[in-house]
Amino acid sequence: MKILLVRHASAGDRDEWQGEDRLRPLDERGWRQAAGLVDLLRPFAPTGIFSSPSLRCRQTVEPLAEALSLPVQECNELEEGSSGDEVVRLATGISDEPAVFCTHGDVVEELVGRESKKGSAWLVRVEGGVVEPVEYVPAAG
Repeated sequence: MKILLVRHASAGDRDEWQGEDRLRPLDERGWRQAAGLVDLLRPFAPTGIFSSPSLRCRQTVEPLAEALSLPVQECNELEEGSSGDEVVRLATGISDEPAVFCTHGDVVEELVGRESKKGSAWLVRVEGGVVEPVEYVPAAG
């Protein structure tokens, strides 16, 4: 299965946000990055879009979902602090391929073994419980 693993776009400084962190929205740069993901990810022809329940993740993929007329499905397996095993189980349990998974930096790093920039994506192959990075898609905006 192929997954486009997206790190959420820029959402300001966590330490400056006064509310619950799950409700922290994208900032201006993040909205530009989210809009840029449409052109970057459309060529991969995703057929499903899955997101962490955090607002910043959902907002990151909403422009793509709208452009492709696809719903955004929230999944707790993509929350900050989730394990790579949870993400692999989610990937093997869905039939959409390729799918977009929007998550957090710690989850992306655990899965691909490298840090990635906010608003960027990794095309990964998930096979036999193993995640293999295939291509890095740098952030736009």
